[in-house]
Amino acid sequence: MRRVPELSTERFILRPLQESDCAALLPTLSDADQCRFLTRPEFTSHEELWGWLADPTWNGRTWIAEDGEGQVAARFVSVPAHEEGVEEIGYITCAHRQREGVARECTEALVRHLFETDGLRKLTAEVDAENTASVRLLGALGFTREAYFREHETTHIGLRDVMMYGLLAKDFLAPSEPVRFGRRP
Repeated sequence: MRRVPELSTERFILRPLQESDCAALLPTLSDADQCRFLTRPEFTSHEELWGWLADPTWNGRTWIAEDGEGQVAARFVSVPAHEEGVEEIGYITCAHRQREGVARECTEALVRHLFETDGLRKLTAEVDAENTASVRLLGALGFTREAYFREHETTHIGLRDVMMYGLLAKDFLAPSEPVRFGRRP
């Protein structure tokens, strides 16, 4: 099992998953509307959710975003992709914490960690084409849409179009160009 280091942002600690997190995640992950863009339907029990979260055959890592009061706000993952140096990220924010900037703040911290500390060269994200919140988030973080696959995947809600997004470490970590004012030469 790969190490899940603790990360921090201005408002959150991202820490390894604990079984007690199921109680905080279940209200979101047992709601059909909240699970619309997952590849599987909502969960029906604590046991079913924990079996999925703690699946010993899964090769990814999970971080739980916890606020200063110890309340769970979101789950973030990183999964090895097709070759070394490339991983896929994913996230879900607890329903009662959506629209608070949790996903943006914590995903940015995770991306920075994966590039700066883990030394990855590229991150990817697979997004349902109708998931506008994730599309906006990925764009805001500098991800580029690299592919649009029509009728690519059948999930619990039917045949879905899927978009692939990518972000290179060299683009994310590159210093931004200074803004210049005045007349052109």
